[in-house]
Amino acid sequence: MQRAALTGVCGPLRGGARPRPVVSRRLVCLFHAGLRAFAADKELLVKLRKKTGYSFVNCKTALEKFSGDSKQAEAWLHEQAQKEGWSKASKLQGRKTKEGLIGLLREGNAAVMVEVNCETDFVARNAKFQQLVQQAAAGTMFHHQGAKDQLTTYTKHFMKAAELSQLRTGPAGCLLSDQLALAIGKLGENMAVKRAAWVAVPETYYIGSYVHGALPAANPSLPNMVLGKYGALVICQASEQSQKSNLADLGRRLGQHVVGMAPLSVGSLEDEPGGDMETKMLAQPFLLDPSITLGQYVQPQGVSVLDFVRFECGEDTEIPEAE
Repeated sequence: MQRAALTGVCGPLRGGARPRPVVSRRLVCLFHAGLRAFAADKELLVKLRKKTGYSFVNCKTALEKFSGDSKQAEAWLHEQAQKEGWSKASKLQGRKTKEGLIGLLREGNAAVMVEVNCETDFVARNAKFQQLVQQAAAGTMFHHQGAKDQLTTYTKHFMKAAELSQLRTGPAGCLLSDQLALAIGKLGENMAVKRAAWVAVPETYYIGSYVHGALPAANPSLPNMVLGKYGALVICQASEQSQKSNLADLGRRLGQHVVGMAPLSVGSLEDEPGGDMETKMLAQPFLLDPSITLGQYVQPQGVSVLDFVRFECGEDTEIPEAE
């Protein structure tokens, strides 16, 4: 009886050999189930970390809090980050923000230029900060969607920080002020969405553009987005004789001139040629060929320069009213 009892637990005893434990199928199944659950939890954790950018510790806490529900965990992470961001934003308020980037976005017959500032050039090079610049440009473009149709002349509109903070980044996007708080919370520097300019033109007009020190935008959904330290938009009207195929190159050269020569007004073709201190654009020496004025350069091209916008990151300037 004793031998039979031992055989049931430890297997048969043969030739005085030591008994071997018998592992039940149930224990094996439980072990493998535990391994699969661990692998699934790890996969959820990696996906949440990759999607949100938050730390593994915070992502693990969120998944545990909501029993592995990744949607609820993500929403909670954003909420906590936003609270932390607003808290940091209030503490950092008042610290100077002279660095940052200019963002320029083109879309059909419209273009947007924004300036977003931070404290250091190191943060300006960070992908999360650059994403904030892209969100500001996209929000400004979305805000003006209905205003670019059926135009008879060009239109230009400027926005200040208070107005920009209330923009949404898209049809179902968040407030730009919330995105700003999230960026401050993640990067730990004071930041500001300082200003924006939106320009739209009718069919016979053209918007030339240029960004100095251009960095390609990381967001593939915004292929026409460029980042840099200086930016310019130049509004032109092309005559019937002008070659449409050359307008892009011409617009870029005009933008380079505006960035490099920093004119204060367009002026007139009748203006006397000026020197390096000249502030009227058409009377200035052409940046790419100082032997002629900008007016002498554009006149044979069959193009009239009507207006321009120039942004320099960190400059002190009053933002003009809409036109």
